[in-house]
Amino acid sequence: MQVRDSVVVVTGAGRGIGAALARRFAAEGAAGIVVSDLDAANAASVASSLDRAISVPADVTEADQVAALVAAAEQEFGPVDLFCSNAGVAFGRGLDASPADWAVNLNVNVMAHVHAANAVLPSMLSRGQGYLLNTASAAGLLMAPGDAPYTVSKHAAVAFAEWLSATYGDRGIKVSVLCPMGVRTDMLMPGIEQGETSALAVAAFGDILEPDQVAGIVVDGLAAEKFHILPHPEVGTFVQRKASDIDRWLSGMRRAAAQLPS
Repeated sequence: MQVRDSVVVVTGAGRGIGAALARRFAAEGAAGIVVSDLDAANAASVASSLDRAISVPADVTEADQVAALVAAAEQEFGPVDLFCSNAGVAFGRGLDASPADWAVNLNVNVMAHVHAANAVLPSMLSRGQGYLLNTASAAGLLMAPGDAPYTVSKHAAVAFAEWLSATYGDRGIKVSVLCPMGVRTDMLMPGIEQGETSALAVAAFGDILEPDQVAGIVVDGLAAEKFHILPHPEVGTFVQRKASDIDRWLSGMRRAAAQLPS
C-alpha cells in the first residue's frame, strides 16, 4: 500500500508512535489524516502542525466513539483507506495487577482493535479494499517480563490481527501488525527511570528507537504489505527460537528475568 493520496485514521496519535505516524503519513502525501487521541489537546496540537489533517478526540474502548471517529473521517475526507489502531497502555504489573488493571489492558490493547474493525470494515468490504494497521508489541510475539496483563493483551492483539487477515484477506483487506520492542515514548521511558522490571527488560533486549524511526519502518512495511512489521529485526530471530524450542526459550527468559532488578 502506498500512503500517498490515502485517507488515514490514527488513534493514540497525540504523542509517541501515533504522532510520528501522523507526521510521516503527511510527509508521504496522504489525502487526509484524522488524528485521534483520548487527550483532545494533544490530538489538536498534532493535527494543527500538519496539512490536510483534523483532530477527533475519542475513547477507543467505546465502540460508539470509534464509529463516530470513522464517520467524521468519511465526512471530512471520504472513505478510510488505512486505519491505524495504535492506542495502548502498560502498567508493569504481574500477579499484583488488579481486575481493573486487567480490564483496562484488555479494553485498550485488544477491544480497541475490535471496535476499529467493526467501524471501518463494512465500507472497506463494500469497496473491496482497505488496510488495517494494528499496533501490538514484540511482547505479543514473545513476552514482557514483569507485565502479565500487557503480555496477554498483546498476544490477543496479534491473534486478532491474524484472524482478520485470514478471514478477510481474500476480500481485498490487508492487515499488518506492528510489533516493536523499545521505543522512546512516555509509555516506556518513565518505567526505565523508575526501575520497573518490565521496562528494564525492554531496554536490555534491544535498542530503544525513536518514534520517527518506527514510522519510517511502518511506511516501508505497508508498501511491502508485510503482516509482521518489526522495527527491531532481531524480534524475528527471537520468534524463530521460541517456535523451534519453547522449553529452551523459556529457560533463557527465566535467566534473563533473574538478572533484572526485582
